Amino acid sequence: MEYDLRNTPSLEESVRHSDVVYNLVGRSYPTKNFDFEDVHVEGAERIAEAVAKYDIDRFIHVSSYNADKKSTSEFFRTKARGEEVVRNIFPETTIVRPAPLFGFEDRLLHKLAGVTNLFTSNHMQERFWPVHAIDVGRALEVMLQDDDTASQTYELYGPTNYSMAEIAELVDREIIKHRRHINIPKRILKPIATALNRFIYWPTTSADEVEREYIDQKIDPKAKTFKDLGIEPAELSNLTFHYLQAYRSAAFYDLPPSTEREKREEKKYLHVIDDQ
Repeated sequence: MEYDLRNTPSLEESVRHSDVVYNLVGRSYPTKNFDFEDVHVEGAERIAEAVAKYDIDRFIHVSSYNADKKSTSEFFRTKARGEEVVRNIFPETTIVRPAPLFGFEDRLLHKLAGVTNLFTSNHMQERFWPVHAIDVGRALEVMLQDDDTASQTYELYGPTNYSMAEIAELVDREIIKHRRHINIPKRILKPIATALNRFIYWPTTSADEVEREYIDQKIDPKAKTFKDLGIEPAELSNLTFHYLQAYRSAAFYDLPPSTEREKREEKKYLHVIDDQ
């Protein structure tokens, strides 16, 4: 059903016959039409008001990791304010804070595997727990069936903490290519990113995305996790082949996953010592 985030009647028409409403509307970079405040706060407020007006049974609001009103990132600040707004309007709201996701068409593995991700900042030292998109989808399904998840906050993250540089190394090994990443200081890259974001209509980067490269993921100890939903999150390193094989050249396309290649290489140097 078509809706407009600024058109309240269209939002109400979209939700009024629902038993459960999921809000997954978000913006990773600002545009001339929608900034972070428009989407994460005002848009979330309109959706929550529509949910409350029609007395919908459940409202599940997907926010973000590191949602914090005191953050140096406007993205994280507006995510936190959005959480506060929807809880004030609809106290039974379930809030979900997923870590950076990986999967098909993600903005993590595919960004690192592509040739356009050339300029970075902070030497790719940002640390976080990447989470499989499929696991987050399963968690949202469990919340649909379990009313005990109402009014709860969930931090959904993977089992291993990585730096962006460590993930880039995994990606390079899997696609059997070396992608260059040129580090540019924040004071230089942020103005460049602002100009690109303002004058180029397709997604490139933004000043806030540069700022986020300097913020490590923090887990709220009071929030619930995958464990409370009975879900074991997948490990990133076990799934890189599944999502990145297409980036290999034809010469290496049919080679097994990097982990299997490494095991085969190790076997060449294993010797059985016969003491007899």
